[in-house]
Parts: sequence; structure tokens; C-alpha cells
Amino acid sequence: MKSAAQSELFRELPSVDELIRVPSIAALASSHGTAALTAAARAVLARVREEVASGLLDGAALRLALDGLGNAVEEHLRRALGHSLRPVINATGVILHTNLGRAPLAESALAHLCETAGQFSNLEFDVEAGERGKRDVHVDRLFRSLLNDGPTSTHVGTAASAVPPEPTLSERSEPKGRSPAEPNCVSTIVVNNNAAAVLLALNTLAEGGEVIVSRGELVEIGGSFRIPDVMAKSGATLREVGTTNRTRVTDYENAITERTRLLLRVHRSNFEITGFTEQASTAEMVALARDRGLPLMEDLGSGALVDLQNFGITGEPSVLDSLRAGVDVVTYSGDKLLGGPQAGLISGRADLVARMRSNSLFRALRVDKLTYAALEATLLAYVKRDHDSIPTLQMMRRTKEEIGKRAETLAAQIRSSKLNIEIIDGESVIGGGAAPSSVLPTCLLALSCDGLSADALAAQLRASDPPIIARVEQGRVLFDLRTVFADQDSMVAAALARIAQ
Repeated sequence: MKSAAQSELFRELPSVDELIRVPSIAALASSHGTAALTAAARAVLARVREEVASGLLDGAALRLALDGLGNAVEEHLRRALGHSLRPVINATGVILHTNLGRAPLAESALAHLCETAGQFSNLEFDVEAGERGKRDVHVDRLFRSLLNDGPTSTHVGTAASAVPPEPTLSERSEPKGRSPAEPNCVSTIVVNNNAAAVLLALNTLAEGGEVIVSRGELVEIGGSFRIPDVMAKSGATLREVGTTNRTRVTDYENAITERTRLLLRVHRSNFEITGFTEQASTAEMVALARDRGLPLMEDLGSGALVDLQNFGITGEPSVLDSLRAGVDVVTYSGDKLLGGPQAGLISGRADLVARMRSNSLFRALRVDKLTYAALEATLLAYVKRDHDSIPTLQMMRRTKEEIGKRAETLAAQIRSSKLNIEIIDGESVIGGGAAPSSVLPTCLLALSCDGLSADALAAQLRASDPPIIARVEQGRVLFDLRTVFADQDSMVAAALARIAQ
């Protein structure tokens, strides 16, 4: 039951209609709309009523709350109508941070997105012929240039790099056992992520039959995506061979039956098996596939279009490496080492890819004009050899010395007796399930603030606008500027200066 005192307090509360007619509050309708303003006012008043009913507000406290109703309504509108998906500053040093959206797009990709998204486009229209076209032509032509007969992507450089093109796939010697009559042209199609690419490829090539894969490659990646599960959904039957740590080519060979439809390799991109290990080489797998007349598929996952040894990263094969070796079908992601939008890419023998394109699953898994626009612009940067325009590759190329100089400059901008800053050696990682054992040397800003724990300091940084995401280790907040864009350094400095006041 309400007490007499509470009843008096409730009578002091304005009605929703009265509240939204207060001039300063009514003005919010012009930017947020009357319906949203009314809903916000109702929610704020309901919260105040609950606090009165629970005894949290007495007369004096209620009058303070009433004075702040305008600010409360405005804050409610900001939270309710603001974008949930928003930019953050990634100071973790994890280049392909899955939780932070993986690869940031190149400026050319953003421009092409804006250019095509805000108006009609020729997504599925052949302008020259004046009839319906196919949406995948916009990127397949670029993949053909990169993987067949155009500029090779194995050299990493700027647009001005003058490197002789390597031989095309058709000019290279074919894998042993491949018939000259078989198509050697590489074609590519795009679906919405790499899991979808694996699903489509397995369903097309092995539905109703068996797929042979090593036990040591039955991986699980983020989001509980497991190779055995996606294989079951594809309609193919998993045939495990070898052991967790050792699988020989003879294990695959002995498992082949009349039900075998496909040999599958899965790149262990998010973990390593070390010690007493053995794995069949790509060359051995290609030879076996050719000898038995079976297609060989490789799920690369991260899908680099450049040779990562240029960055000091080993054990991470590129798409071109696999295709050169004779792998028939390669699946990989668009938003990892390629540095483009989220997409699942399937590159390989044109006849096999054509079968996937005609599979009804392809339409269910296809991507929209925004993905094609961003992917096309990203691939054009590769064709032009303008690799530094792709943020992911640019971040990997940054040297420890460059990052150290930026860290010194940023530290010099922050003058506070409360904030303790030290520049220390550290390591950046690729992330995104790529090159799990590879690290890039870097310099870190190690921060501590008087009166704040490391967790509390990290929380205040996340409360900044935009939020700043850093690492917390051994009682300090660590900043790695490798993954911070240069124009964000001033935002980081301003946020730290504010916290340290």
C-alpha cells in the first residue's frame, strides 16, 4: 500500500503529455519524432515512479530528479535511437579481431559501396546486351586475372611496384596424372561466408558419398562451426583416417572405396599440433587424387592472396600456392587475410565451380550488391598491386620501429601525474583463425592510473566515444598501435587525458 507521503510524491510527477510540452523537451521531437519522444518520456516517468514506490526517492531527491527529467529523456532517446553497431578503436594488436569485425575495408571499397548502394546498379544486368546478366561476373573476372593470367599477387608492394608477372596457371606444368583435356582455368564464386562455401562445395561434389579427411583436421572454429557438422548438413558422409597427430597419404589411399567422392584437406588455421607429427603433403594428396580420379578440395579458411613470408609469417599457404600445387577446389574467407568484406570464396577448376554455381544452394547462400561492391574494389587493389591500400596488409607491414615512434609521440601528448606510461616490447598477432603461432614484434604502451585498477581503466576507455578496446595484462592496460589507425592517435590521447584529469 502507498503511504500518505508517497501519494504526495506521486502527485508531484507530471503526466506524459505535460512533460513533452515542456519547451526544451518538445524541441527534441524535431530530431527524434513525436512518437519516440512520447515513448521516452513515458519510460523515464515510469522509472521515477518505481524509485518513489521503492522508497529510493524522498521529497528532496524527487525534486532533483524532476529538474533532470529533460536530460533523462534526451539520454533515453540517445540510447534507444542510436546505432548499436558503431566504430571502435582496436588497440589490442589483434589484426583480424573477430569480435571487432575482422578486416577493416579499404577506402576504395568504402567509396564503391557508397557509389553503388545509394542508387540502382547493374548487379544482374548486362548493359551492353540489354538483358539479364549474372551477379558473379563482377568479381570472377578479377579472380581470373589474379589466379589465371593476370598480375600475380604473390609479390607485396605498392601500386608503383614493377615486378614481372609470373607464369599463368596454364603455362605452369600440370600436376602428374592430370589429363590435358581437363579444364585448367580457375573460376571463382562467392557465398556469404567460408562455412557456406564448405557446405556448398561438399554438397555439390560429395552428396550421398564419402569424404575422406584426416582426424587431425576435424577442426572447430569460432561460433561452434565444426567440419563434421557442416559435412553432415551437406549430405556427405565423413570418413576419418589417420590419428590426431599423424596421418599419411597411405591412410587416405587405403580408405578409398566406390563410395568415395572427394578427398578433403582442412588447414589448421587456429591451432597447431607439434611434436611427434606427420601430415601428408599437398603434392602426395594431388598425386593420389589424380591417380584415383577424385577431386581434391582444401579448406584454407583464412585465404591469403599474397605470400605471407613477406611479413615473416610461415606455414600459412596462399590460395595461389594451393592452386599451383594442383588442388582442384579451394575455399576461403573474404574478411580475413584477403582484407575484404565477409564472404565465402570458392576458387578452382572451372568445371567443378560451374557445378556449384548451378546448385540450388548457391542461390540460398549468395551475397548482395554491397558485398560484391566491397569485394570488387578490394580485388582491384590486388590487380593494381596497391597492397598498402588494404588496411589488413598495411597493419601487417608496419615495423616495430614505426610503431615505437608513434607510441613515443602519443605518450608525449599526455601530461598527467596520475597516469603512468611505459613503452615496452611486445607482440602483435594476426587473429581471425590465421597463423596461430606467428607473431609480429611491436612496441606497447603500458598504462596504469593512480586510483584506478587496470580493469577500471579499461572500462573507462571502453566508455569513451568511440570506445577504445585494449588489453589488460599483469595489472596494466596495454595499447598496441599496430591496429590503431594513425588518425585515431589523437582520439586515444584525448581519452587518456580526460581520464587522467
